[in-house]
Amino acid sequence: MSNVLRVREVRNEIRDARDFGRVAVMLGGTSAEREISLQTGAAVLEALISRGVDAAAWDPAERGLDTFARAGFDRVWIALHGTGGEDGALQGALQWFGIPYTGSGVMASALCMDKIRSKHLFEACGVPTPAYAAVRHLADAVLAAEALGYPLILKPSGQGSSVGMTKVFDEADLDAAVELALSFGGVALAERCIVGAEYTVGILQGRALPTIRIETPRVFYDYRAKYQSDRTQYHCPGTPDADTESLYAELAIAAFSELGCTGWGRVDFMTGEDGNPQVLEVNTIPGMTSHSLVPKSASRVGIDFAELAWRILETSVVAPARVKKVGVAANGP
Repeated sequence: MSNVLRVREVRNEIRDARDFGRVAVMLGGTSAEREISLQTGAAVLEALISRGVDAAAWDPAERGLDTFARAGFDRVWIALHGTGGEDGALQGALQWFGIPYTGSGVMASALCMDKIRSKHLFEACGVPTPAYAAVRHLADAVLAAEALGYPLILKPSGQGSSVGMTKVFDEADLDAAVELALSFGGVALAERCIVGAEYTVGILQGRALPTIRIETPRVFYDYRAKYQSDRTQYHCPGTPDADTESLYAELAIAAFSELGCTGWGRVDFMTGEDGNPQVLEVNTIPGMTSHSLVPKSASRVGIDFAELAWRILETSVVAPARVKKVGVAANGP
């Protein structure tokens, strides 16, 4: 396995399931990604129980957080995707209750969920990212299309899993794409479409996992390609040599670190014909389903699904410091 970047966030290894106490797997919720969250949560819950963890499901759409605060849980494995779970709101509530949770904190979660502010920070720190513009109405999209050209990507600024996303090929399709992207509330993001290969890099406890190159017969790697299609192909590692693998790892860690993320996550890339990878976004709570990318990547370095769920739960034990680059270490569990 090729060398990858290591960051200053060490694993807080837990050997006895009893040390976790009583664990809530927070799943479901009310976002547009509810169904995927239910799948993620169910898979994680089964994995934790198989490892002897005292874990139970909790759906905040069915039982409120006021009830949860009195339910006697010691920590939370957050499996909520999208708004209300991935955007810092739940993280803030859990911090108020004094209940530890997996993954990134309030600010990092909010920044990652806000694609426009994420890209502001990427630009400021030199992380390559496709050119973009904020879209609040059709006139903004027309100007963005003139500046960025077609095809153009339009998506809500505050959604995940490609929800509300459209690849716009010409002006005739622009109106409908803007209406869809803005229907989720807030601002939409117009982004230059990079025609080329799509890659993703999982991050776990300070390490970049092997790259995955994604091939889909669909127009782009959309919701159906991610969660429903059996025709999507995944190549892991996705790069041809150690140097390229290290390049993706370094960029992934840089993007992850700049947004203040900790614990675990996933960084998505597009790479054009020039071979230069560009960061699309950082996901702080990636999917953990049969089609999900982080489990596929982790398995390449000997971390099976149950171990991955355990390792992610370990991130709730101590809130790690903001990660910083300190060197290179061999990838592995």
